[in-house]
Amino acid sequence: MTSLVGNEAARATFLAAMRGPAMHHAWLFTGPEGVGKGTFARAAAVRLLAEAVAPGALETALDLPADNPTRKLIEAGSHPDFRLLQRLPKDADKPGENLARSITIAQVRTLQAMFATTPSMSSRRVVLIDAVDDLERGGANALLKSLEEPPAGTIFLLVSHAPGRLLPTIRSRCRLLRFEPLPREAMTSLLRDALPQARDEEIAALIAAGQGSPGRALGFAGLDMAALDRALATIAAEGDPTNAERSKLAKALAPKAAQPRYEAFLDRTPSFIAAAAGRREGERLRTALDAHEAARSLAASARALSLDAQATAFEMAGIVARLAR
Repeated sequence: MTSLVGNEAARATFLAAMRGPAMHHAWLFTGPEGVGKGTFARAAAVRLLAEAVAPGALETALDLPADNPTRKLIEAGSHPDFRLLQRLPKDADKPGENLARSITIAQVRTLQAMFATTPSMSSRRVVLIDAVDDLERGGANALLKSLEEPPAGTIFLLVSHAPGRLLPTIRSRCRLLRFEPLPREAMTSLLRDALPQARDEEIAALIAAGQGSPGRALGFAGLDMAALDRALATIAAEGDPTNAERSKLAKALAPKAAQPRYEAFLDRTPSFIAAAAGRREGERLRTALDAHEAARSLAASARALSLDAQATAFEMAGIVARLAR
C-alpha cells in the first residue's frame, strides 16, 4: 500500500469525523483521476477496521505502519470484514490487464452474504468500491438499496472520478470528500521516488503532463515526454512554415510500436496549448483558446473513430502551429 502524499485537508477532515460521536455510513471520495483517492480509501479502510479492534490505541496518523495486523490482513485479501469491489480481469491469469468494462451487479450481490452476518473481528466492516463510476446500472441500483438501509456497523467508501455521472440518489446518501491535484513539490517528490533514474528534464515534462495527478504522470513514464514537449514548443514558437517539424513528429508517432507514445501525444497536446493560453491575453489568448478546443475535439475524434495516427499527429501539430501566428 503506497504512503499518502498531499491532500492534507481531506485527511484531516476524515480523521476528525472518525473521532466524532457518529461516523457517517457512506463517503464519496471525488477528484481528478490519479490524485490518490484510491490509496487514501485503502488507508482509510485499514484505519477504520483497526480502530474498531483497538479503540484509542492507534497512532494519530491515518496511514498505519506495514506491520499493523489489520493492514496485513487487508493487503493479503483475507480480512473477513473488508470487501473491495473493482473491475475484474477478463483473464484470471493476467490480473490488472484487459479488465472488464464494468463492476457487475453480480459483484454487488456478493455483499449480501457478508451483510447477513455480524462483523467477525469487531463491530465494524468496510466496503470499498474503486471506482463507483464503473458500476453497471443494475449494480448501482443494488448498491443504492444498501446505502438507503445500511447494515449495522457497515461503512461504504466510494471512489469517483466523475461524480456527476452517478445516480443523484447515491450522491445524496454520501458525505462528499474532495481531493485536489497535487502541488508541484509533492509531484516532484513522488516522481523522484518512483523514477530515481529519470532526468530532471523528463521529471519536469511528466509533471506538466500529469497536471497534479501522479497516477497520470506515471502513466506517461518511459515515453520520453520531454522530447514531445520540445517538439511542441518548437512548433508553437516558430510556426513550422515548411511543415518539416510536423512531418518529423507525425512520422515518429505513426508506427504501431509507437502507439503508447501517440496516445500520450493526444493527451498532452491540449494541456500544452492550455498552458500557453494561460500566459496570453487579448487576440493571442483567443487564438490559443480556439486552438485548445480544436485539439480537444481532434483528440476525441481520433480515439472514437480510430483515425490514422500519422495524419492525426500532423493535423494536431498544425493546430499547435497556430500559436505562433
